[in-house]
Amino acid sequence: MDNIKIQTTQNVDIEYELASIGDRILATLLDYVFFIAYVLLLILISSLVNGKLFESMAMLVIIFLPLLLYDLILETFFQGQSFGKMIMKIKVVKLDGTQAGFGAYVLRWLLRIIDTRIFSGGVALIAILLNGKGQRIGDMAAGTTVIKLKHRVKITDTILNTVKPDYTLVFPEVTRLTDNDIAVIKEVMVVSLRTNNNEAIEKLAMKTKAAMGITTNLPHTQFLATVVNDYSHYSFDK
Repeated sequence: MDNIKIQTTQNVDIEYELASIGDRILATLLDYVFFIAYVLLLILISSLVNGKLFESMAMLVIIFLPLLLYDLILETFFQGQSFGKMIMKIKVVKLDGTQAGFGAYVLRWLLRIIDTRIFSGGVALIAILLNGKGQRIGDMAAGTTVIKLKHRVKITDTILNTVKPDYTLVFPEVTRLTDNDIAVIKEVMVVSLRTNNNEAIEKLAMKTKAAMGITTNLPHTQFLATVVNDYSHYSFDK
């Protein structure tokens, strides 16, 4: 399975498993199932109101607008996932490992017309095969790709850990970090520990110490785990 090395905002490289072409095709087909279910539901409702549901052009626009905006709406509100992607456990992310924003989703949605609609997915297939980063044209324009979420936590998982009420803060300097810093730390730890990437752990620990302005003899993994717990304690007490 192809992987992609993503440089996080803290300049730490971690590897993600790219969603395969098969995963993406199946996700799209599953989305079409939801399309069909939606249309069948509309037909059923229309039959119950003697066909009046489709009499007004304005009503037709309102009814079918969700189908047109399906990908844009779902990827925006579900952090890079449509219903099909959720089922296949894949999602859209930026190439720097951060959560894609609305602008990126808009570009992917607009260029989907070229990627998958006009040529029935042929352009998207060729682009993904040649690109090497799992990107169709829309992804290239948006700076995104699609990764697998199996066997790993999601980027959107909460950044905070549950700590005991009597937890004692170890590093008060944790207040110099941001929510994004902690999210990156947790993500890198999960991926790097799973792949035994000790170099990424060490590099992240050194950068975190520099950002906090501290030195410590704690092992890198223990230090980073402590930082996350400290930040959780600090956030709950704010």
